[in-house]
Amino acid sequence: MAKNDPLPAALVTGASRGIGRAIAEQLAARGVRVGVHFHTNRIAAEKVLAALPGSGHQLFQADLADAAACAELFAGAVRAFDRIDVLVNNAGIYEKHDLKNTTFAEWQRLWQHTLAANLGGPAHLSFLAAQHMRAAGGGRVVNISSRGAFRGEPDAPAYGAAKAGLNALGQSLAKALAPEKIYIFTLAPGWVDTDMAAPHITGPRAAEILDQQPLGRVTSPGEVASAAVFCALDAPAAMTGAIIDVNGASYLRT
Repeated sequence: MAKNDPLPAALVTGASRGIGRAIAEQLAARGVRVGVHFHTNRIAAEKVLAALPGSGHQLFQADLADAAACAELFAGAVRAFDRIDVLVNNAGIYEKHDLKNTTFAEWQRLWQHTLAANLGGPAHLSFLAAQHMRAAGGGRVVNISSRGAFRGEPDAPAYGAAKAGLNALGQSLAKALAPEKIYIFTLAPGWVDTDMAAPHITGPRAAEILDQQPLGRVTSPGEVASAAVFCALDAPAAMTGAIIDVNGASYLRT
C-alpha cells in the first residue's frame, strides 16, 4: 500500500461479541478501519465500536440469512470506506436439532435457517467481495469455520454440514481467485470461551469438554483472532486455500 493511500478497511461479520469482537479489536489495533456488523444486538455492537482503537470505524446491521440484506450490507460498507480489503465471515448460529427430539417440520426449518446464515451469507458476501476486490487488484477473505466440520455435530448436524460447506467454499474460491490476488483462508476452532459456548463449557458437560483439551482449557477468542488477523494481513499468498485448526490439539486430523 502506498504511503498516501487511505487506511485499509475490513468488514467483520458477527463482531458484537466473542471471536468477531476480538478480531475487530485486533484489526483496529493494526490500523485497519473496521466495519462492525451485527444482527440483533445493537447495544453490544455500539460498545465494541466505541472501544476500538483508531478512527473511521463503522457500524452495520444485517440478517445474513437474507441474500438481499447481504448485498445491502456489502454495498453499505463499500460506500462507507470506499474500499474493502478484507472480509471476515465470522457470524454464525448454532441450534440443536438432534434426531430423537426434533419434528420433521422443525428439522426443515432449522436446516434452512442454519444453512442460510452459516453458509449462504458467507457465500453471498464472498461473491460480492470477489467482484469488488477484483476491480481493486486483490484482497483477502477469512472464514471462521469449526472443527465440527470434520468430527461431526450429532446434536446439530446442520451446523456441521454448513461449516463443512464453508470449508469447501473457501477452497473452491481460493482456486478460482488466486490468479487475481484474492486470497481465501479458513480457520477451524474447537470450543472457544465465548458467550455462545458458555452454557456448554460451564454447564453439565464442562468436565467432559475440559477432558478433551490437552491445554487444560478451551481456546480464547483472542487466540482465534490472532490467527484470523495473521491471515487477513500477514499470511503469504501461498497459504491461500488453507484450513487452519485452532483447537488446542483437541481434534487432530491428517
